[in-house]
Amino acid sequence: MKSASGSKPVKPVLYLPLWLLLATFVPAQSGSAPTAKGTAIQQADAAFRAGYSAMQAGELEKAQLDFARAVRLAPGMAEPRVALGAILVQLGKPTQAIVELQSALALKPGDVNAEANLAMAHEAQGRGLAAVGKTSEAEAEMRAGIAAIHTQPDAHQLATMQDELGSLLAQQKRWPEAEGAFREALRVTPDPTEDAGTHMHLGTVLVEEQRVEEAVTELRLAVEASKTGGQAGNAMAEYQLGHALVVAGKDEDAELPLEQALKLNPELAGGPLELAMVLQRLGRQEESIPLFEKAVKAEPGNAVALTNLGLALTQTGRAKEAVTYFERALTETPSDPVVHEDLGVARLQQSEFDAAIGEFEKARAVAPEDPQVHYDLGLAYKLKDRMDDAIRELTEAERLDSALPDPPYTLGILLMQLGRLPEAVDQLRVALTLRPENGDGWAILGSVLKQSSRRPEAIEALRKAIQLLPNQPGPHITLAGVLAEQGEGAEAASERKRAAELSRTAVNRQRAVFSTNAGNQLLSRGEIEQAVARYLEAISADPGFSEPHGQLAVAYTRQGRTAEAATERAKAESRTKVP
Repeated sequence: MKSASGSKPVKPVLYLPLWLLLATFVPAQSGSAPTAKGTAIQQADAAFRAGYSAMQAGELEKAQLDFARAVRLAPGMAEPRVALGAILVQLGKPTQAIVELQSALALKPGDVNAEANLAMAHEAQGRGLAAVGKTSEAEAEMRAGIAAIHTQPDAHQLATMQDELGSLLAQQKRWPEAEGAFREALRVTPDPTEDAGTHMHLGTVLVEEQRVEEAVTELRLAVEASKTGGQAGNAMAEYQLGHALVVAGKDEDAELPLEQALKLNPELAGGPLELAMVLQRLGRQEESIPLFEKAVKAEPGNAVALTNLGLALTQTGRAKEAVTYFERALTETPSDPVVHEDLGVARLQQSEFDAAIGEFEKARAVAPEDPQVHYDLGLAYKLKDRMDDAIRELTEAERLDSALPDPPYTLGILLMQLGRLPEAVDQLRVALTLRPENGDGWAILGSVLKQSSRRPEAIEALRKAIQLLPNQPGPHITLAGVLAEQGEGAEAASERKRAAELSRTAVNRQRAVFSTNAGNQLLSRGEIEQAVARYLEAISADPGFSEPHGQLAVAYTRQGRTAEAATERAKAESRTKVP
């Protein structure tokens, strides 16, 4: 687990106290007849030395044979067994290593070298068992390894093994126990500020425990630790921090670490999709599309990536392209109501009403309690002129979620079109209670009230519409009609005059926008004189519009007319932007 997170794993260390063996394996005195025991010790010493030389040369198989021979020749000595156990760990034979190291400890209780290597053997055995899904046995080995280090514990080794144990527990979703293991790893490690891996693992577990603020703190520590010593950082730590911030509902804060994660590792699994969804929620659909495409390329069968790519394309007016991705998502999750609903919206955007209705009906069959599905289906029925069906679905959407403003608003408009004015008024009032800033809604309500001869109420609604839509002529025209019906001719004339002024302004602004866009195209092609002429046309149509002044300044600068360019830039700063 450590190596995967960027921390250095603790490798088995071969502790070979040759001085101790030499002191023990004392050769026979010169001139004396060698005893059988003396000969065995001398041979064991030679085998031990050979094994040590082989180990230094990287010849581990030969070292195993030599150390095994030393054990046979000196079965009562702990040191050859420690050496053999350490070599067996390095050779990936932890079961045999444990036998030798436990025997060494029986001969020499508390031997630091034997304990350290026994801990590593248990750790290796645990990893092997975990890899084949034997989690209970793996956990037992990990705990045995931790327990083996007690006389003079190696802090780095103990921290690594606690981290390994925590990772194993986390894989089993035993979050509190995993948290405890990771916290113990941080407690015993010599410098927790440099342990990026364990901070990251702890942060990930805290996210699962819904303790997101604590998780963010740990993951920030992981990111900081991954940059110590001049390192570039750790992509996974950055990704996990970004994910935790997403879970915390902080998309704006999540964007930077997710971008950094992809900078460190452009192929990081899950990275493009996570960042794409953040950008999508932030309303930056165009930016999200390339990332969704990358996610789909990496995982062609990922229904979430396919669906959200289709959604982003639909939201940017590319519904025809979106259909393909929604259909691919449905091959992966054929009963997902969200995908059917999104596909229906894409069909609706292309005026394929029957196909849209079919998708919405499939979504309704799977999710009959989803108010949005009923609303979408009601809207599609309305566009298909199936008014009774539309009223039924919109009414059901409103019943399922009375806090949604769209169902009563659309239902109010539909009832108005059917001439059912009192019902329309009731629905529009509900919608405006839920969304009082809807200027168009107040204008429609005012019009319905006018048709119902409820003039005081109509005037009140229309004045709210004018307050919210000060540049729209429509509410002024309707209000003028109501005032005229009440005999208030002067006020009615004033409203008509204001409506006429706003209409002229709107027309002039449209002309100015058209001429400015034409000028921009000419300027991009280097046709500067023609562009200047179009910008001047735009300014003539609407002198208060800022953009043509700014673009004219650019054109003048390219012509070398710096003084005139400065004048136009100043005008651009003082004018209004496009509403």
